[in-house]
Amino acid sequence: MAARADIAAAAPRSRPGSQRAWLAVLSIAILSFLCVPILIVVPMSFSSAQSLQFPPPSLSLRWYESFFKDDRWVDAGINSLILAASASSIALVLGTLAAYALVRGNIVGRRVLEGNFVAPMIVPSIVTAVAFFIFAARLRFLGTFWGLIAAHTVLVGPYVILLMMAAIQSFDQRIEQVALSLGATRLQMLVRVLLPNLIPTALAAWLFAFIISFDEVVVTLFLAGTYYTVPKRMFNELILQINPTITAIATLLIVFSIVTAALMALLMRRGGLLRFGSEGEP
Repeated sequence: MAARADIAAAAPRSRPGSQRAWLAVLSIAILSFLCVPILIVVPMSFSSAQSLQFPPPSLSLRWYESFFKDDRWVDAGINSLILAASASSIALVLGTLAAYALVRGNIVGRRVLEGNFVAPMIVPSIVTAVAFFIFAARLRFLGTFWGLIAAHTVLVGPYVILLMMAAIQSFDQRIEQVALSLGATRLQMLVRVLLPNLIPTALAAWLFAFIISFDEVVVTLFLAGTYYTVPKRMFNELILQINPTITAIATLLIVFSIVTAALMALLMRRGGLLRFGSEGEP
């Protein structure tokens, strides 16, 4: 025992401070590597050059002006907004109902259903796109905007379900039982008790679904037909020619994603505080 104690005392002890320092350095290195494309694309979007050139010879807003004055890009942006807003809204309603049924309901084969809902997140996009293409062709809504909305709803639904399941599981079920015992119907309890506490998480889930739908390109290429979204037009433009307008659009999408992610984090934090307070804690 004494020998073991001497060995343990002689062994070098790891310093928590040094470990945190190495972890911080590694995190900064990984973040810097991931941000390299952004550090290149953003300055190029303000370039006055006729083609892609880094570093830019001088600064200009010509490519942003080219984007906002081109009706094709404006129409694609409107289509993307309508598509993403419609798909995320439908997914939020259906996903919340499905999440509540999975969490609170006594459903046979619950694990199978959960796996089925999560499948679009696991299956490769190209496989999902081919499946949607065949399905839409058989039902004759291939190339329609409604078919595109339905496909995007299926794609973003799993994210909504997972977020809402976590929110419902963290909500104290005893509060629901008290409301029901006081004479409230199941619908009244959902509308007046549960849903108000889920609003922050629901908004975060909607924003998350909106971003995923807005950025989707593979399924859109298969199903959109003559409809153009921003990612689809960007893909087609890169095939035909290297247009510097793409860098301006990419910068706008980066800013939009950062702002949306910040809002999601704020809403999720707010949702956690509301659920924490609902359990009787200060």
